[in-house]
Amino acid sequence: MSKKRIPVALVTGSSRGIGKAIALALAEEGYSVAVTYAGNKAAAEETLAECQAAAKDPAARFAIFKVDVGSKDDREQLVADVWNTFGSLDALINNAGMAPRTRADIVEASEASFTELIETNLQGPYFLTQAVAQRWLASKEPSAIASGHKVVFVTSISVDTVSINRGDYCISKAGLAMAASLWAVRLASENIQVYEVRPGVVATDMTAGVQDRYDALIADGLIPQNRWGQPSDTAKVIASLLRGDMVYSTGSVIYTDGGMHIPRL
Repeated sequence: MSKKRIPVALVTGSSRGIGKAIALALAEEGYSVAVTYAGNKAAAEETLAECQAAAKDPAARFAIFKVDVGSKDDREQLVADVWNTFGSLDALINNAGMAPRTRADIVEASEASFTELIETNLQGPYFLTQAVAQRWLASKEPSAIASGHKVVFVTSISVDTVSINRGDYCISKAGLAMAASLWAVRLASENIQVYEVRPGVVATDMTAGVQDRYDALIADGLIPQNRWGQPSDTAKVIASLLRGDMVYSTGSVIYTDGGMHIPRL
């Protein structure tokens, strides 16, 4: 009898924050994980070591890859390197993204910032998904996940919550939400489920500079559950999706925002 293959997950932007928590959660679930980083190799190596320590399956493998998801060449190289390293891929977690380098009122915000965020937050994951899907459809290799291959897009509450000093970020995430729906419909008949997960206000490096502002908003009732989100809140949901707990729910949007998205009077 052939040995059961360990499922492999690619988690972009997994050197820190939400991506790191996802990588660790999947290691604990028994996955091999491809960890990516854009600039901080030391942080990626730390994630790698923590995944190895947390691994449920001693045969699981972990590797790090440097990639700018906004670069076509980098994306193509990443896909080739992941397959060369692991021999297969079962789940793609499109987590990598960036905030604007400078928060600016949309009256003053630059086209350069807009272009950078669209390339990184929208164009990158859209076409990375295309590259992975092409491999899956061409190979016809069954997934090591019993319920089929999985794609998860990590978007943001900013999909439909306006921040006029981060218009480029909001638009990039709103576009990514549509990308998740498009891929969900296209891949459904191929036994590939696609999901969108929308975090709210999460304690990461991205929000560290505005901690005091959000502390005050949370204290004033911004979030029904009355606390900051943690990276693990999103990671646990994604681990559940990959287990197949929502196998008949492709295209679903799952909020991890403490109820912030609920309209209230």
